Amino acid sequence: MIDLLSRHIAYPLMERRDPHKRMAAFHELQQSARLPLPELRARQRERLRAMLNHAERHCAFYRTRFAAAGVSSAATDIEAALRSLPELTKHDVREHADALIADGCTRASLVEARTGGSTGTSLQVYFDEACQAARNAAAMRSDSWAGWRPGLPVGALWGNPPTFDTWKSWARNTFYDRLDFLDTMNMTPVTMRAFFERSQRRPGIVLYGHAHSVFLYASFLEEHRLQPAPPAAIITTSMMLLQPERAVIQRVFGTRVTDRYGCEEVGLIASECERGSGLHLNIDHLYVEILDDDGAPVPPGTEGRIVVTDLMNHGMPLIRYAVGDLGTPTDRACPCGRGLPLLERVTGRIADFLMRRDGSKVAGISMIERTLTKVDGIRQLQIVQDDIDRFQLNLVAAPTFGAESERELRAEFAETFGPAAEVTITRVPEIARLPSGKFRFSVCRVPATPRDSA
Repeated sequence: MIDLLSRHIAYPLMERRDPHKRMAAFHELQQSARLPLPELRARQRERLRAMLNHAERHCAFYRTRFAAAGVSSAATDIEAALRSLPELTKHDVREHADALIADGCTRASLVEARTGGSTGTSLQVYFDEACQAARNAAAMRSDSWAGWRPGLPVGALWGNPPTFDTWKSWARNTFYDRLDFLDTMNMTPVTMRAFFERSQRRPGIVLYGHAHSVFLYASFLEEHRLQPAPPAAIITTSMMLLQPERAVIQRVFGTRVTDRYGCEEVGLIASECERGSGLHLNIDHLYVEILDDDGAPVPPGTEGRIVVTDLMNHGMPLIRYAVGDLGTPTDRACPCGRGLPLLERVTGRIADFLMRRDGSKVAGISMIERTLTKVDGIRQLQIVQDDIDRFQLNLVAAPTFGAESERELRAEFAETFGPAAEVTITRVPEIARLPSGKFRFSVCRVPATPRDSA
């Protein structure tokens, strides 16, 4: 009954009051995803030109940056002009926030987003309300690929959830947002069982949350032989989804997992569709570059740094923003038939890479995935590299983890990092969460290069 009230009454009423017409934008994005790639690219270039023109005319930071680079937003080849600009680092945003905010805007007039990422270093960014509405519409489009539709209840596994302590907030959540939270800062047997029981009373629920938290919840249900009703959709985000974890989630719930990738600074970057053949890039709203260490575009199939230009944020333009993640582009077309191009995969955060003695790097997420696959009895693992040859492994063990498992685990590190690697294994009841409720799987305390720490 509430599903119908939400879909046919609450959503139309909210849309009528919404000055940015988020639902209309959502439907338009659903249709535009089916356009041919050349047409989508042409639209993207038009928005890129408009954003660069806006930034050059209305942001003190970019007026200086354009002049120093000797380029103009009036250039015939707008993509070449973009590539002539330096990348925007997190340090730039922290040090020059006021100069990045457009003329006529103030911090108070914009929406604030605060992120610490996986590094624990706070960063504040701002965007206008129209940009926020566009981001919401893009998220709704990707969620619809997973199986979400307006009016369905959502079970969110998230840290520090809001409280609905006023009549207005309660009514909005009951009939519109329809959110129920499992606080990832308090995932205990009691809270997980209570969340399971509430979810069973909400048919067609959409599970949404931190990838690893959804995995932990699925593992709890499996261990306690609790059989959930299949959700309408499972959407994971906010952190890397490991393939072994994906397999557990899908086995427990009997529903395909849809993974999506984004960040607070620029919103949704890419998302899987129902075919799960890579992640569709959100080129309606973003211009995404995948670059090597010298700043040149990498060829398809080659890993590179993800650099993003937000085409929608006129309040605080972020142009050539170095997200701090690595990804692999592809020239494959998705079998779903959508024109949106694909990102093959996201490898992980640069800050979470581990170091070898010869200076080469190992993706911490890949090391975790490798050990979970090859070594029996590991439920969770966190790698802390204190020095070039010293590793602290915080391990949540299953009953099958024994002496042979420990030997194999040490051998994996010796093979990857060399025989000098010193490995200390500490069994813990759980891996500590960040204040956001997320997990950090690998922590490298070896001094970073200037690019990594930017």
